[in-house]
Amino acid sequence: MQTALQIAFRNLERSPAVEAEVREHAVHLEKYCDQIMGCRVMVEAMHKHHARGNHYHVRIDVTVPDRELVASREPDEHHAYTDVYVAIRDAFDSMRRQLEDYMRRQRRDVKAHETPPHGRITELLPDEASGRIETLEGRLVYFHSNSVINAEFENLKVGDEVRFIEEAGERGPQASTVQLVGKHHIVG
Repeated sequence: MQTALQIAFRNLERSPAVEAEVREHAVHLEKYCDQIMGCRVMVEAMHKHHARGNHYHVRIDVTVPDRELVASREPDEHHAYTDVYVAIRDAFDSMRRQLEDYMRRQRRDVKAHETPPHGRITELLPDEASGRIETLEGRLVYFHSNSVINAEFENLKVGDEVRFIEEAGERGPQASTVQLVGKHHIVG
């Protein structure tokens, strides 16, 4: 960390034990991201319930080169943080996940979900239970009626737009899966 860890307490007295817990968690963040420039942690007692004790809110602000990440754990009506250590742990777990995501984006490790190839049916041969798809690049890809999913081969028409998975066949490119693209489906 380039700047010293900052820990603030609100509505509760500074506690050496809580501060040590925060410092320990903060050190572990550097295992997940070596680009942390600064870290600020605020531990707050929300209000005291006579029967249930204090509820705690923990906010962590971490500065990395091109952004600031914020993790916050505060009580809600269904899950109140009545243990300050649990609130700290959960807030740091949330920050850890954000830092892992940040580092994956920095390494360009994020999975890109490719849109399957698509094209238009240019030929249907009912006697052979097969047809051909013309890709956007103008190539022809063979398909068999058994490859059609979520539709009936008999209901396909020349000009229908389809998505397909291509593989090498005995006589050239072949579609192993052919799926009709619906009217309201936006092709990416």
